[in-house]
Amino acid sequence: MERKWWHDSVVYQIYPRSFKDSNGDGIGDLVGIIEKLDYLKELGIDVIWLSPVYDSPNDDNGYDIRDYEAIMAEFGTMADFDRLLDQAHDRGIKIVMDLVVNHSSDEHAWFAESRKSKDNPYRDYYIWRSRQEDGTLPNNWGSIFSGPAWELDEATNEYYLHLFSKKQPDLNWENEQLRQEVYQMITRWLDRGIDGFRMDVINLISKTPGLPDATVSPGALYGEGGQHYINGPRIHEFLKEMNDASFGNYDVLTVGEMPGATTDDAILYTDPERKEVNMVFTFEHMDLDSGPNGKWDVQPFDLQKLKTNFTKWQVALHEKGWNSLYWNNHDQPRVVSRFGNDTTYRVASAKMLATLLHLLKGTPYIYQGEEIGMTNVAFESIDDYEDIEIRNMWKERIEQGASPEDLLRSIHLKGRDNARTPIQWDATDHGGFTTGTPWLKVNPNYPSINVEQALQDPNSIFYYYKQLIALRHQHDLIVYGEYALILEEEPEVYAYTRTYEKETWYIYCSFAQSDVTVPLVHDTTDPVIGNYDASPIVTDQKLTLRPYEAIVYRTMQ
Repeated sequence: MERKWWHDSVVYQIYPRSFKDSNGDGIGDLVGIIEKLDYLKELGIDVIWLSPVYDSPNDDNGYDIRDYEAIMAEFGTMADFDRLLDQAHDRGIKIVMDLVVNHSSDEHAWFAESRKSKDNPYRDYYIWRSRQEDGTLPNNWGSIFSGPAWELDEATNEYYLHLFSKKQPDLNWENEQLRQEVYQMITRWLDRGIDGFRMDVINLISKTPGLPDATVSPGALYGEGGQHYINGPRIHEFLKEMNDASFGNYDVLTVGEMPGATTDDAILYTDPERKEVNMVFTFEHMDLDSGPNGKWDVQPFDLQKLKTNFTKWQVALHEKGWNSLYWNNHDQPRVVSRFGNDTTYRVASAKMLATLLHLLKGTPYIYQGEEIGMTNVAFESIDDYEDIEIRNMWKERIEQGASPEDLLRSIHLKGRDNARTPIQWDATDHGGFTTGTPWLKVNPNYPSINVEQALQDPNSIFYYYKQLIALRHQHDLIVYGEYALILEEEPEVYAYTRTYEKETWYIYCSFAQSDVTVPLVHDTTDPVIGNYDASPIVTDQKLTLRPYEAIVYRTMQ
């Protein structure tokens, strides 16, 4: 496989609204990010992925874009952005932007024109339909943010499609002129000097012609339209065209957020010969604790399912494509609360989860605060939550008679605001995030979990992440080695190997809350890294792992 700079890079995602507020208005901003670049340099990351900073009315925290080539006033100015880009580059850190082109804001100039009349030149930039003859909606699709996927616009008495919020109308990728405008916009950002794109729900841009009705599950209000817009009929054509017309002409990173993509899909999307995208974000491991009724139907964590899933992706894409590796992002709860133990063993389990992920093959992504072990938050009132997905779900389920206590329990476990509480920089008011009132409350545990404390403790989660990042930069084995699952039947331990040339590493990760003994499948015990000070006990070819222990051994042939 041809070597690329992003193969051995580590990406750090910044959700600007919650990262660092520099001016006391309670909202994180670009100057706040600039102030913390040395912190990120100390951690050792190579790339910042910046969640949307474009001009937006903020219905979905910036994922509803009003102007793709202007900066949101709350975040600063284009001059601030250029300074961030220059100062990051001065430190050897690249900047990847979010690209949100499945939909725009309903306040975008294109949509303002599109809704004026049926014969407006921009009408076909969006997906408009009349109601059916019986007076019902154009089809039975549901919005991902609850409710129907269609909104009536009274000016022309037609409906527009919105797979997300009604303020996020879907762009019509069947329109060639729209596509060319998007490619030109992408190119202008690349010419500005950015280093790539994370592409929001990019595999939703191609819809089945005719937009047919979807299957309705028992008890559901709407059809599961994903069968008609996930990995749609022209998706590969559109991505190839986008690559040829824009980012394929630059040495940049592209990662497609692709819900519903299988390993077979991912091989097609990421095969270098096909020239579509470098890697994809899969969602399968993020759905392992979701029940038959979706993400809010929370199920117990099942380690065997995680092993099976990670192994499938590691094996399938080896030498054929490229994996992205992540536990957290702005849409997911905090991993130490989700798959680890955020009380007694918070530090140990956070380090263990980091070991497991960062030694897999692929490009790892760290989400802000993950490197200090930030946890989920359990606000007591729905009024303390800001996320549109949470609020819409709450309204719909309460109207259906659901228990508020049960809904809050699910939100505490899976709500997106778990990831969006501001970064806890120190033990001062609001965790040092702002001198004003934060847009979203800070997690109350900030006095004990914060960056200042982590930087003062040589055994902190932060310094462990720094070690893991340094290892990736030093060892081709981590970047290019072959993966194999071992100790497959062990119920509480995830163990695997990475092999490159004549060297093999054995990675053991315990998910148990007490000591657990497993077979040692190699003779030498030359440790590479571990999350406990002292080495684990090895007797009679057996390894006894302490609660949430991670240990990595290397052997040479």
